[in-house]
Amino acid sequence: MTRAETRIKVFGAAIELIAEQGYAATTVDAIAERAGVAKGTVFYNFGTKEALFTALLEHSIERLADALGQAAVGDTGLAALDATVRGQLEFFEQYGAFARVLLAEMWRTAWQEAVAKLRSQVLGVYTDVLRRAVAEGAVRHDLDVETAATAIFGMVLTVAIERRALHPGRPLDETHRTLVELLHGRVR
Repeated sequence: MTRAETRIKVFGAAIELIAEQGYAATTVDAIAERAGVAKGTVFYNFGTKEALFTALLEHSIERLADALGQAAVGDTGLAALDATVRGQLEFFEQYGAFARVLLAEMWRTAWQEAVAKLRSQVLGVYTDVLRRAVAEGAVRHDLDVETAATAIFGMVLTVAIERRALHPGRPLDETHRTLVELLHGRVR
């Protein structure tokens, strides 16, 4: 197994455990056991539990930013916004544990660098599509796009978690349609 493969395996185990029991309760021993690697392998690859979590956040945020960037396409700014919402829902459908960790753990002071990365890379996708929609006249010209981007991301994150936990049978299309209808009504 390559070092990159080992890191991905450890990331998967860590994100599951942290989503299940929280960062503080998750031990390196438990992560290593779940990943099927020696505890020393975790320390060799990351140094500390904190460094592992930082690397995990950075890796996951990059994947989310890539997914949203690829989704943010459309003939209009509003179409790109709708596609970005869909991309975020699909990402969290696949990576639900990361959604829970993101909501519960990363807002602590220790992870401010990761929060800054989230703001610039992930929320930047929403900001860009909202600016496009403003420029096209589809969204009111006085919209605070940075705050709106944060609100939209948070809304979609919360709904994605709630859907997986309480309504796993609800079709993703139905959830997406409801979110888009809410957004269109507010940003215009």
